[in-house]
Amino acid sequence: MTTQKLYLDPFMDLCNGEILSFRIGKQPSAKNVMEALEEAIEITSDCPYRRTFHSDQGWAYQMKAYVHRLKEERILQSMSRKGNCHDNAVMENFFGLLKQEIYYGEVYYSYEDLKLEIERYIKYYNEYRIK
Repeated sequence: MTTQKLYLDPFMDLCNGEILSFRIGKQPSAKNVMEALEEAIEITSDCPYRRTFHSDQGWAYQMKAYVHRLKEERILQSMSRKGNCHDNAVMENFFGLLKQEIYYGEVYYSYEDLKLEIERYIKYYNEYRIK
């Protein structure tokens, strides 16, 4: 059995805890991050208040294209300080719940099986899970 990795790039609305947009890939991908960003921008475009997109210091959130796109939309970029997990605690909590509820103790025999289960879980998380 070959071990594979899966990369999830989600954007969460901190007001209601909903995952607004996400992409899943077999490797880290600027394309996936930018597609999820575009969808999150579109979904929040009717917000009458200043939007802030928060992230950790990952390479994707420091890309010129990412930073430029936020500036174009007049979205404030808030980034965690190095070594400060509390700044990104809400997103880390989501990842922890996802792993606890669908990953640990389970065996997925293909990338597609895990991808489908994550997509199903995000729908459940957004629409049914009590927060």
